[in-house]
Amino acid sequence: MMITSSLIVVEGVTDIQFLSTFIQAEFVITNGSEIPKKTMDYIQQVRQTGRQVIVLTDPDSPGQRIRSILDEAIKGLTHVFIQKKDAIKKNKVGVAESTAKVILEALTHLIVNQEIQTSLLSMEDLMTLNLIGSMDAKLKRDYVSEVLHLGHTNGKSLLKRLQSLNISFDKLKEVLASYETSSSN
Repeated sequence: MMITSSLIVVEGVTDIQFLSTFIQAEFVITNGSEIPKKTMDYIQQVRQTGRQVIVLTDPDSPGQRIRSILDEAIKGLTHVFIQKKDAIKKNKVGVAESTAKVILEALTHLIVNQEIQTSLLSMEDLMTLNLIGSMDAKLKRDYVSEVLHLGHTNGKSLLKRLQSLNISFDKLKEVLASYETSSSN
């Protein structure tokens, strides 16, 4: 995995202090969801040079908000998600509360946010597979998100990430078959 030439976007100084102990890359801090214009401009400029920009935010609501703001403003960002259960230490949730092993594993599952040319999946497909609108939809979404390394999702964000990865209906059905098998044991 070649990330040394990448720019990694994180939320705070403690994230950089932690990550720089085992990752050699350039880092930039958002300082929360009120991302300074200078920071946004710099990230945009780096992205326009063709360099990879990796977004690694905390697995919580503010982290998701930062991702959304960045995705709205800058096309072609790469996302890395860590599971909340792997990022908790002393009742605090965050990248810096994770471990090097968790981060390095997550970095093997990069998700490039790309424009969807032809959508393979629709909201109706998610409904058909009971990923939305059913009693156990959240459990199924959480399972799919964990298996496919998508981070925490609701129905809309799950669809967007699945489309971004060009996941087919059959592949999704296959993942859910393993859910059915594991939940019946």
